[in-house]
Amino acid sequence: MTSLKNKSIAYKSPGKFEETRFEKIHNVIFESSQEASLLVAQEIATLIRNKNKAKKSCVLGLATGSSPIKVYEELVRLHKEEGLSFANVITFNLDEYYPMDKSNIQSYFYFMHEHLFNHVDILPTNINIPDGSIDKKDVYQYCVDYEMKIKALGGLDFQLLGIGRTGHVGFNEPGSHFNSGTRSITLDHITRIDAAPSFLGVDNVPRKAITMGIGTLRAAKRIVLLGWGISKSEILKKTIENEMTAEVPATYLQEHTNTTFILDKEASAELTRVKTPWLVTSCIWSESLKLKAVVWLSELMQIPFLKLTDKDYNNNGMSSLLTEEGTAYNLNIKMFNKLQRTITGWPGGKPNAEDTNRPERAAPEKKRVIIFSPHPDDDVISMGGTFDRLVEQGHEVHIAYQTSGNIAVSDEEALKFAEISKFFDTTGKTSEEIIEFLQNKLDHTIDSLEVRKLKGLIRRSESLAATRYLGITDDYVHFLDLPFYETGTVKKKNLAAKDIAIMCELIEYIKPHQIYAAGDLADPHGTHKVCLDSLFAALKKVKHKKYMKDCWVWLYRGAWHEWESYDIEMAVPMSPDQVLKKRHAIFYHQTQKDGVMFQGDDSREFWVRVEDRNRLTAKKYNDLGLADYAAIEAFKRYHF
Repeated sequence: MTSLKNKSIAYKSPGKFEETRFEKIHNVIFESSQEASLLVAQEIATLIRNKNKAKKSCVLGLATGSSPIKVYEELVRLHKEEGLSFANVITFNLDEYYPMDKSNIQSYFYFMHEHLFNHVDILPTNINIPDGSIDKKDVYQYCVDYEMKIKALGGLDFQLLGIGRTGHVGFNEPGSHFNSGTRSITLDHITRIDAAPSFLGVDNVPRKAITMGIGTLRAAKRIVLLGWGISKSEILKKTIENEMTAEVPATYLQEHTNTTFILDKEASAELTRVKTPWLVTSCIWSESLKLKAVVWLSELMQIPFLKLTDKDYNNNGMSSLLTEEGTAYNLNIKMFNKLQRTITGWPGGKPNAEDTNRPERAAPEKKRVIIFSPHPDDDVISMGGTFDRLVEQGHEVHIAYQTSGNIAVSDEEALKFAEISKFFDTTGKTSEEIIEFLQNKLDHTIDSLEVRKLKGLIRRSESLAATRYLGITDDYVHFLDLPFYETGTVKKKNLAAKDIAIMCELIEYIKPHQIYAAGDLADPHGTHKVCLDSLFAALKKVKHKKYMKDCWVWLYRGAWHEWESYDIEMAVPMSPDQVLKKRHAIFYHQTQKDGVMFQGDDSREFWVRVEDRNRLTAKKYNDLGLADYAAIEAFKRYHF
């Protein structure tokens, strides 16, 4: 991993070294998107300053979406605190939805002014963003003019990009031509699904867009592409390592001579040099890498650990591992035992047991536990079986819902509850106001405070129904309503001291022996990640406290991803009856059951996809040669 101590992200020819021999695009991997974004902003700032010294304009191609947000934040900071001027900067944005009015909060015009242009000294006449409101008959000529304006300025000095899960850059979807220019394009269904949360449903996402073309991007003098989060890892591997193809438009960047992909740790996970480094270089065989390698080999050969042979290891780049361990037999037994010891039916620790090889401590016999849930249903969706075990085994379990989750309640559901409330409300004033607001609400209007409160109360009542079903009394359920979330839109505030203080206060009050939290990093700017960051920040503040010496933190994954087998440090098996009980607990969250607003590209309901995921984890363990369970919930320990 590259750290800030190594300041350079300058271009280097890809595939020149043994460990990068599969790679066709230069890329740099960072521990986090935060530190990577700072360096990208520094490169842009240096370019702006150098162009200013030469009394030249600096022509930037800019992207939208969650990926460049931290880059723009740093550029704003550099302007306000270090005097970086944008007076000589001319910008061209990659794309815009069509049709789309500039005033719409989902427009990229709105996004760019919100995140950058309103906070720096760029001249309004130097801002160029495709106009999503032009007449349909004028779109073709508008696109030609946009292209010619870029060329008249000598092309783009720097182009900032993100990447979509289809491999699109800008809105150049699969099938885009190598030499394509600025044009109107029909959006891929996956692209619209990914945009659905911002539009509160896929049906509200425009079907068309105006985008710069592949040829336009390739003409840029310098290209930097940002890739954050585990959800981008597969498409990034295809883009960086596979052959150039129209089916993955980002692969066209392989022929650009000054392109660098900037990746965080999660986004790089599928690259050969990260996932299977033994195939490209000599390895220092840590215990975790040994387990990762043996799991990979077992899955590759489709045989259990204990059936792997010396030949299997030697033929797959792991002869050095055998040299270190002696024989396949010795290594297989060692790794089998290591994985087997992650399995426990006692997530809070087994009382009076010898716990040297168990994932959790035996003492204290009854533990105080906090389960942090980013939204009001993540606890039962992601660890409902473990939650149930902890309660049944007598631990003091507290549930802390970090956000209200109000934005995930549809207007139709809210209207239904408001109408019921009106029936019982003798004054009816608030209910009438809510009903009137919802019945006259325009697209993309931000909910009123009263509507947000109602939607939050709906989520609260569902959460309490589920926790009561699992045996938790209401006084052990905590609704934190972290302020960063309460904007009424998908875009949230930055994590602030007040959010962290709320987290610290609860930890201080309970003095837990165990903390469970969502470690889902699919979207580094998503609610789960912000909630996790709030916990990490709180832990930094309270870790010196005496009671924290006895506190262990376990991370679970959300509904979309699971820990890899080699990352799991505690695997809690579930019986068929427990699977059903978990399902019933999820069902209490009725507003999230049918027609959920933030479905993603998976049409299955949350309870179905999580049951499939838990069964798959159990099957993976069984395929590796371990016991056959109905389902398994998995956890990874976080050391603070």
